[in-house]
Amino acid sequence: MVTLKDIAAHVGVSASAVSLVLNDRDAGRVRADVAAQIREVATEMGYVPNLLAKGLKTRQSHTIGLVSDEVASVPFAGQMLAGAQLAASAEDYLVILIDTAGHKELDGAAVRTLLQRNVEGLIVAAEFHREVELPLVPDATPTVVLDGRPADPGARADWVVPDEAAGAFAATRHLVRAGHRRIALCNVASTQFVARDLRRAGYERALAEAGIAVDPALVVEASDPGVAAGRQAAARLLASPDRPTGVFCFSDQIAFGFYQIAHQVGLRIPEDLSIVGFDNQQFVADALLPGLTTVQLPHHDMGVWAARQAIARIRGTGEPAPTHRLMPCPLVERESVGPPRPR
Repeated sequence: MVTLKDIAAHVGVSASAVSLVLNDRDAGRVRADVAAQIREVATEMGYVPNLLAKGLKTRQSHTIGLVSDEVASVPFAGQMLAGAQLAASAEDYLVILIDTAGHKELDGAAVRTLLQRNVEGLIVAAEFHREVELPLVPDATPTVVLDGRPADPGARADWVVPDEAAGAFAATRHLVRAGHRRIALCNVASTQFVARDLRRAGYERALAEAGIAVDPALVVEASDPGVAAGRQAAARLLASPDRPTGVFCFSDQIAFGFYQIAHQVGLRIPEDLSIVGFDNQQFVADALLPGLTTVQLPHHDMGVWAARQAIARIRGTGEPAPTHRLMPCPLVERESVGPPRPR
């Protein structure tokens, strides 16, 4: 690392003179030509200030810590990190990331490591929308939960999650507007997914507004959000003689399973079966033929909000009480929805 002494030795001045110049306090104290030479040499040598040492003096590191549990390894959730980093950079803040790879026992150590580096705020990111047990942090350190909500409702933390119910409502309403009346829901069975009940609520609200009663025979559950589980649920649902003409799937991967079973049983998409997913997962929704109409999970926008909220707390602006944000989930229309065939 280039130091003030290195620059001083190269120019032939004292380290204190270099300090005055690089901290813009040289007016009237260092000759203008010497100051210009110091700045030129500092640039050529690649000098950068020691932000850690400066932060110890000013108590401002302009750094936010981000602890995640497998977010870095989830393809589409990486947009959360990109959003947080870009938003922080726009405010001259740096985001330091530690991913615990799903090992909860490492959370405490990760937070301690970040606090020891004088981070001014903390973002705790979940790999999917769920309740989050927050690590122990000082009350003076602003904390924001990204893609999750605190398990303790009294926690002093802000949080941002997708508006799951509104996204599911938009997906189901899209099928209704295409003319469908027999609309199935393929949900997930596991209650670890907070989105499970929220997406069902959006589905049911869209049907109710259209005057369509929920048919229990058209509501099925996959064991998990993956393709194989989607195939199993689709095989049960599409084997019915009174099968649905449209289906809203909890995830794009479940929708992928429906594509595969529909092909096996000779159903064309969207002529015989319309499908809507949820996630807008790269290399799935945009790779299927025909392209999958789906709901966009707003990972990037949530990351931006989390970073901006943390910075606002650091600066002492915004509402004093903890706040949360339901981030809109827009519908992404492709070619997997069409009008139902007359029967």
